[in-house]
Amino acid sequence: MTYHPKSEFLTEIIARGFLADCTDLQALDDALKAGTVTAYIGYDATAQSLHVGHLLNIMLLRWFQKAGHRPITLMGGGTTKVGDPSFRADERPLLGPEQIDANIAGMGRVFARYLDYGAGEPGPDSDAAARNAPASSSEAAGQDKTALMLNNAEWLDGLNYLDFLRDIGRHFSVNRMLSFESVKSRLDREQSLSFLEFNYMILQAYDFLELNRRHGCLLQMGGSDQWGNIVNGIDLTRRVIDREIYGLTTPLLTTSDGRKMGKSQGGAIWLNGDMLSPYEFWQFWRNTTDADTGRFLKLYTELPVGECDRLGALGGSEINEAKVILANEVTALLHGEEAARAAEATAREVFEKGGIGDDLPTLTLSAGEVGSGISIVQLIVRSGLAASGKEAKRLIADNGARIDDEPVTDGGLMIDAARLAAPVKLSAGRKRHALVQLG
Repeated sequence: MTYHPKSEFLTEIIARGFLADCTDLQALDDALKAGTVTAYIGYDATAQSLHVGHLLNIMLLRWFQKAGHRPITLMGGGTTKVGDPSFRADERPLLGPEQIDANIAGMGRVFARYLDYGAGEPGPDSDAAARNAPASSSEAAGQDKTALMLNNAEWLDGLNYLDFLRDIGRHFSVNRMLSFESVKSRLDREQSLSFLEFNYMILQAYDFLELNRRHGCLLQMGGSDQWGNIVNGIDLTRRVIDREIYGLTTPLLTTSDGRKMGKSQGGAIWLNGDMLSPYEFWQFWRNTTDADTGRFLKLYTELPVGECDRLGALGGSEINEAKVILANEVTALLHGEEAARAAEATAREVFEKGGIGDDLPTLTLSAGEVGSGISIVQLIVRSGLAASGKEAKRLIADNGARIDDEPVTDGGLMIDAARLAAPVKLSAGRKRHALVQLG
């Protein structure tokens, strides 16, 4: 990149590898230097928790606030009822209002760990969130950088359809909308795109217009897959109220072996502690490949860029300590320093001493569930070490399953209540473990 930004925010995120594209980098840089800027990222409430795939943009918002600017987390209480068709092969299942509200509440607990919402802290753990709030190095006197959590249902739910078509819909060219890659790829595969989904990009564009009107929002950020939606919002705002606003996107990250961020062999890496334990979260980062360690340190921690580069360049066994630092730093941001220390201690006990760590994910069974015996295949699946019975059987056949560090060679093995009188450690390979016990 030939342009060298002067603003703290752009300088930081470019050095760390956050920037994929920007509609007008120099103009945005000037605005960021001139004073406090308000920016938003939108999140549809499709699950009760965010996952690791969302973490890149959450860190982007955190750096934005640390640089003295105001972030908005926009919850899609309205747009979730429609569903974003971007790069999907089918229509999203429609959720009811109660489920959407529950999902928004769950997602809010994550944002409160990374952003300072002041007295309006979302989620129940406001004290912990306040301790974790990003400290600004350049907050201007009298300018509010306190984060906002908003819900687009506030302005979308009450729209008059005919007025919306006349006042907003007339600014959109169907020809242009069909040219966006997110739509074009779906149609090229001859996969149905409903009229409901087609309206999503209009509603998202309208969000940017409303946020500019209500909160002076100048910038929308998001993943590269949102570029078309972001540009639509910029064009709409220019047409309706003739204001200059900007868009910025982050790269769609994959690991060095081509896997999408946010997924593991056991499923999604959730950010809420009640859906994935801090230990499992820590272990995900500890299992980062050598090639990804330096890059992930820059993107997901607040360590200085030079230190991230130094750690990422380590070789041999030293790179493993860099991975421990990565796991500790990322886990501490989300779950707190105590949880990070406990996760590391559990890992060292399990891996170095062959012990049973108290912080391992635990499956608790009733005596009725165990009965006269429960199969090892069921235990492996129910403990989360395999996604299906077929996968569990393959794990056993490949000599990857162990119970209390002893190899499991019989796929028909039954475990009775007496065996579970004390907690039993199940292992899938060398790095994934769980406890099973009677309740």
